[in-house]
Amino acid sequence: MNLTPLTAAELEGHLDESLDLVLSSRRTAAGLAQALATFGRAQQDFVLRWVEIITKTNAEMAYQFAVHAPEAFRLMSLATMEQWVIHAMDVYDNQGQYPGCSAFGEALAFAAAATEAEHGVALEEIRHVLELFIHGLAGRSLKIEAGAATYTDTATLFLPTRLSCFVERQDNFRLYKVMAAHLWAQTWHGTFRTPPGDVPLTEWLTSFADAEKATRLFHALETARLNARLEHDLPGLYRDMREIQRIGQDVRYPAAWTAAIQHLKSPDATVADTRAWMRPLADADMPALFCFQGVLLPQRAEQARQQRLAHEKELLRHALAQLGQLSQNDAIETQTAATQNSRRYGIESSPDPDHPGQFTFTLTLDGQPIQPPADVRALVDSILQDLGQIPEDHLVAAGGGGYRQQAEEKRPEDVWKGTYHEEGAFLYNEWDHRRHHYRKHWCVLRELDVHPDSDPFVARTLRKYRGMLAQLRKTFEALRGENKLLKKQMNGDDIDFDALVEAQADMRSGMELSERLFTKLHKFERDIAVMFMVDMSGSTKGWINDAEREALVLLCEALEILGDRYAIYGFSGMTRKRCELYRVKRFDEPYSDAVRGRIAGIQPQDYTRMGVTIRHLTKLLNDVEARTKLLITLSDGKPDDYDGYRGEYGIEDTRMSLIEAKRAGIHPFCITIDEAARDYLPHMYGAVNWVLVDEVRKLPLKVSDIYRRLTL
Repeated sequence: MNLTPLTAAELEGHLDESLDLVLSSRRTAAGLAQALATFGRAQQDFVLRWVEIITKTNAEMAYQFAVHAPEAFRLMSLATMEQWVIHAMDVYDNQGQYPGCSAFGEALAFAAAATEAEHGVALEEIRHVLELFIHGLAGRSLKIEAGAATYTDTATLFLPTRLSCFVERQDNFRLYKVMAAHLWAQTWHGTFRTPPGDVPLTEWLTSFADAEKATRLFHALETARLNARLEHDLPGLYRDMREIQRIGQDVRYPAAWTAAIQHLKSPDATVADTRAWMRPLADADMPALFCFQGVLLPQRAEQARQQRLAHEKELLRHALAQLGQLSQNDAIETQTAATQNSRRYGIESSPDPDHPGQFTFTLTLDGQPIQPPADVRALVDSILQDLGQIPEDHLVAAGGGGYRQQAEEKRPEDVWKGTYHEEGAFLYNEWDHRRHHYRKHWCVLRELDVHPDSDPFVARTLRKYRGMLAQLRKTFEALRGENKLLKKQMNGDDIDFDALVEAQADMRSGMELSERLFTKLHKFERDIAVMFMVDMSGSTKGWINDAEREALVLLCEALEILGDRYAIYGFSGMTRKRCELYRVKRFDEPYSDAVRGRIAGIQPQDYTRMGVTIRHLTKLLNDVEARTKLLITLSDGKPDDYDGYRGEYGIEDTRMSLIEAKRAGIHPFCITIDEAARDYLPHMYGAVNWVLVDEVRKLPLKVSDIYRRLTL
């Protein structure tokens, strides 16, 4: 390998070729070349390679990088410089060209931060681990985001972008974990809950002469109460809290606080007890802050809480209406909506003996206990977490109109207005193969329900394939009832004559007689979870859409016999800001008339952005306990979207998302009708993880056959 440094003239030629668009109106590459000529070949190659990569995104950004690279070489190693480049490109992605160029001009500040970061931890590095940790605790799902302050608004935990408080990285990681757990405890143990007969926290704090001081006092008292709860419920985590505080600076409470601390350490202490100690300690000295304590922003918490309560009230009312319909027999169709809605729901809640301040509940319909589905139970749990009870007006089933209309308060096209795309959406990274790096939080995905169609599509499909359906059912019944004969067992149903002959021969030769002389029939237990990812792009319009829906009908009929857990989601969208995932059937949802109506309602939409969909469905599959997990895609073409997500870019992002799914223990497979699939699917899915169905009319039967072979 030739490592001789390039001359200024050679460098000028390379830079002129890469930066001709931006340099043509400014200056030649001579000045840049002269500055780079004094460096070694490795550094020169580094600049030329990244100039070529960045130019594909924005020529001005590439120019700014080349201008500031000589200064950066004096401040950073090549590895740190690569982080600097990626950081500037992330700024460009999220904030635009001017902030991105400014980031290249801040090489000195980045180098200083990088030096500090050697023992620090970035939130982005450990966000996934923290999310799993918080997800494992009780309560509603909480997002984790970077923030200027450490606090929670009861929906999101805001943590510092980076922590470097301690010398050891492990200690900084533990500090992140303790911070997140303490914010979670505020949401779980009722810091923002209004005690019976009292006023909301924000209003109550303003009743003090100095509301700001009262907020700090309330926070300090609540911290003492929550520390005690964490010590009782999570002793391992509490040891981390104590160790982190010991490394930092231990907190000692003033003598005037002794009685209050003893009271708040009681397992029965609630936020009402915290409020009771406010006025007695109003003039007492304040203790120092714990290093994990953060700040309390009650106004933001109250705003998020009220929005959530209003939203969840409507969701619960519509869910109860739907639940009431499902609980009826077929005669419910002849009843009026008024008759259906006259049925009375009730909640019988009681204190949870294992979690003081929390509640358990039983949902009743006309006085009879009913088992709500997981989404309804989660709604009730969330409302109880906020209020400690379910108000009567929450238990009035909504009238006609259905669940979907209320859940979709805004239309998907409203994504372009304001910050709608951030509300209730999922943000996912996207792989940019040209930079060899992810675009962070690049895609905005929302889950929507497929609007059910009253068209008797399912009935027509069953009639159309009634001859083949019987054979399919027979095949799948054989899979369900498959037994395996286990030989040489300690006990069993019959004698294993082969083992008996071997044992007799062993005994005659002086060996000990084996005890494994029986056979046993072992029923094959299927532990499979399958996610069907259905292409709903505009190119599926017509026969392709009909074939996809017919395939889903036959699969559902067969899978109901087999008993495998399965879910169906459609996907489409337009640009990275409006990626849409359409719920057809969730894992915890039975194959009901509602699901049949959604299958009938599957209609072509917009484009085919596959990577973000695969990442979201991988997340959903990760939440399911199963030995075997499959992600089966039904598609008619390659990845494509309106904003340049096509060709190599879309293929490479999809391939990376599939690699991520495999790392999570999920087996992806693609069924396509695209004749050109041989050009790209082997690269995306692997040589044996896809199949081409050459005729659309064969798709429904082929899909069932392929599924059978995949799950043998």
